[in-house]
Amino acid sequence: MSAVLTELLIRSFAVVEEARILPGPGLNVFTGETGAGKSILIEALGFLLGERASVDWLRAGAKSLEVKGVFSTDVPGPVRKALGVTGEFVLRRELDASGRSRAFVGDAPVTAALLSSACETLADFHGQHEHQSLLKPALQLELLDSFGGLLELRGRTAQAYRRWKSLNEEKESLTLDEAERERRMDLCRFQAAEIDQAALRPGEEEELEAQLPRLKHASRLMELSARARELLCDAEGSVSESLGKAERLFAEMERLDPPAGEALPGLARALEWISEASSALGRYQEAGDSPESLDELLSRQDKIARLKKKYGASVEEVLAFRERVGGELKSLENREGRLSEIDAETASARRALESLCSELHQGRSKAAAKLSARAGAEFKGLALGPARLSVCVEMEEGSFSASGCDRVEFLIAPNPGEALKSLRATASGGEMSRVMLALKTVLSREDKVPLLVFDEVDAGVGGEAARSVGAKLAELAKTRQVLCVTHLPQVACFAQTHFEVRKEVSRGRTRAVVERLSGEPRLQALARMLGGRAATEASRRHARELLESAGARA
Repeated sequence: MSAVLTELLIRSFAVVEEARILPGPGLNVFTGETGAGKSILIEALGFLLGERASVDWLRAGAKSLEVKGVFSTDVPGPVRKALGVTGEFVLRRELDASGRSRAFVGDAPVTAALLSSACETLADFHGQHEHQSLLKPALQLELLDSFGGLLELRGRTAQAYRRWKSLNEEKESLTLDEAERERRMDLCRFQAAEIDQAALRPGEEEELEAQLPRLKHASRLMELSARARELLCDAEGSVSESLGKAERLFAEMERLDPPAGEALPGLARALEWISEASSALGRYQEAGDSPESLDELLSRQDKIARLKKKYGASVEEVLAFRERVGGELKSLENREGRLSEIDAETASARRALESLCSELHQGRSKAAAKLSARAGAEFKGLALGPARLSVCVEMEEGSFSASGCDRVEFLIAPNPGEALKSLRATASGGEMSRVMLALKTVLSREDKVPLLVFDEVDAGVGGEAARSVGAKLAELAKTRQVLCVTHLPQVACFAQTHFEVRKEVSRGRTRAVVERLSGEPRLQALARMLGGRAATEASRRHARELLESAGARA
């Protein structure tokens, strides 16, 4: 897996004066002492991808902050389509002291809402409850369906639901008392007649807009065309008269000296062209717009604008509305016959929908059992050994939706003897992150988010459990890019790219510095994480062993 995020530039964000980070493919870890600013880097990335801004992030004394990210060609197609980009692209977001934020794709401004929506499938953040997409019931349902290979069946169910719903809506519109039916028919007739009377044509707005400049200058155009015609033919001393005189002179010269008449054919052609031009000007004047033409055009535009205000945003939408009104009027006029047809069609549509919902429920129940078992197996190596996951699938009879009749919820019992609770109710943030990590491992083939971000996923674990967390992250990083804030060397040793975050004082100001580590500096950093501030020979040896056992290099 190549890197999705290839560069992250942060300016004036909390303790970060300026930091340029070049994440690599696979697993990227950020280490450093508590309070050094590691989680701030994650917050900056979240801000870039559309999270709500906070003026508290603005570095003291700065007028604004900025976060910029460079993204590679590995960004999924739906994200590219939503953002309107191809190839490598740059996202940039700014925030000023007033709380006003601006976002850009390349140099083009976009709304934060669009940015957030577009980037939902670009990156997944884990560490804080509000950023964890797996807590959303709709996504839990989607992931279960994907895991169980049920997306095609779900699509057919959605289609059947739309058919059933449409029939019910049509029946509801027809099932009116007589007075309401008459009122509705009168309204439909009025709307249809109003649109028909206007005799709208597709593309008419554009035609009128094109005519408007000519009509606005009609008087001046007539004046200019008349003057031009006078100069060509009509006035004394016109071009046509002068050329005629010249032609007669050349003719006399040709009689006296034949070679002197060489220019006569050219003069004849010129006279012909001038005559044609004069005729064209005459036709232009005859067909010229009357002073009333502008009023007529403006009146037509006003009529179209009034119809658009009532029935649609364009002429085409108004005409489409007319088609719908016509269909409704026809159904209302033939109510009894259509109601009989709808009853039969609705019954058939409901049977088809119920059958698909039942099939979908059975498939989900099987997939839920399998997912629960696999997640439980993953828990054992993540300091969640006693915990159990249950994917609850409950059919709500008659409660149809585009996704069927099921309510799906991921439940967890963190300890033996405890009742199953929703993921949202899990108290420990570190525990939550590890649950997410286990699920991500199980669902890695179905979940296509290419960038995973974990903030202190290893909280509250150590020893072999920490190594298991690191191994799980490394496994995930085989198919996507992973960014992880960690305090544990047992996790950090699995990284392909290691960044250290530290604070330093410059010109009386504290700032966070981000340094990419390799070789001896990385070995030293791991040794300090193992043995305290000062690396010892024993801690260095232990650090080297960790790297070797993880299959990594210093």
